[in-house]
Amino acid sequence: MTGPLTTLKVVEFAGLGPAPLAGQLLADLGAQVTVIDRATSPAQPEDVNRRGKRSIALNLKSETGLAIARAMIADADILIEGFRPGVMERLGLGPAACPDRLIYGRMTGWGQEGPLAHTAGHDITYLAQTGVLSLLATADAPPRPPLNLVADYGGGTMFLVYGVMAAVIERGVTGRGQVVDAAMIDGVPAMMGLIHTLMAQGQWRAPGANWLDGAAPFFRCYRCSDGRDMAVGALEPQFYAQLLEGLGVGAGDVPPQMDESTWPRVCAQFAAIFASKPQSHWTQVFAGTDACVAPVLTMEEAAVDAHLAQRGTYTVVDGVLQAGIAPRMSSMSGAPARAPTGPGAQANAILAELGYEATAIAALRAAGDVT
Repeated sequence: MTGPLTTLKVVEFAGLGPAPLAGQLLADLGAQVTVIDRATSPAQPEDVNRRGKRSIALNLKSETGLAIARAMIADADILIEGFRPGVMERLGLGPAACPDRLIYGRMTGWGQEGPLAHTAGHDITYLAQTGVLSLLATADAPPRPPLNLVADYGGGTMFLVYGVMAAVIERGVTGRGQVVDAAMIDGVPAMMGLIHTLMAQGQWRAPGANWLDGAAPFFRCYRCSDGRDMAVGALEPQFYAQLLEGLGVGAGDVPPQMDESTWPRVCAQFAAIFASKPQSHWTQVFAGTDACVAPVLTMEEAAVDAHLAQRGTYTVVDGVLQAGIAPRMSSMSGAPARAPTGPGAQANAILAELGYEATAIAALRAAGDVT
């Protein structure tokens, strides 16, 4: 595997959600990511977050299993774990027990300390507690969860990757690693700079009444005559003018774009126009324009969209549709996504790298230390 991260060795403790995606993104760019699993099992091609990774299944309740884990950590650059605070310490694998040069990435919802640190939660919980979920409500309906993209992956995965890579850069100067405490409740607010600015300027109103949350006629979705939808994002005046042209609306037939008092009426006007034709009609009308209007595609349609297909935005690995490698790196142009391997599949090779002979490996398996 080529890529900018080929010199990095990562040990990932198996878990759910944002930590496995972080490991996948590092592996996509060439890092050698080895997962410590609980038990061996067959490969699952649909488990996209395991792609490009190696795995060993260890019994961490045995001292020998822990010793193998410590040896792997001692040889690693980065450790990633997503357990509740204190779990790794109880295993004797906390930061204090690790080499000074190790970058220790910790992924949680609430963070390593605080009144809620040991409490269970999910993406929606962290969005609610940070106040961000309240912004996704409307005047007549409660907030609708944005899948688990915002807290788990936006405020979690991306800040974990950002943090560990920043620590890699600093270690290049100081020679020392550090703990990266990536908490979703910290990451989500960190993405809210624009909204905080608008609030401070008095330009943000009740949920559902703002130009980014569906109130504006030029930034929302509309239903077409065939039940399909079109997404409109014509924020800038020049783009709005092209939207009007495509809809067959004269500039003099609508109020000024930023006259908020007229937005409900204009929304209804645009909705009626979009509802008069099928999605295919509007797709053709706005194709190649700067109106910032796009059809709302299904996942299957997006996979064969002309633009996305040319870039290879989606790919198929072992029959499973998934995203290609992002971002694009010139050092690995055209590198394919690698298929997932099964938990424990590379145990023998990993143990051999640690110095274990074949007879010793067989003994470890027989004793249940390597499962």
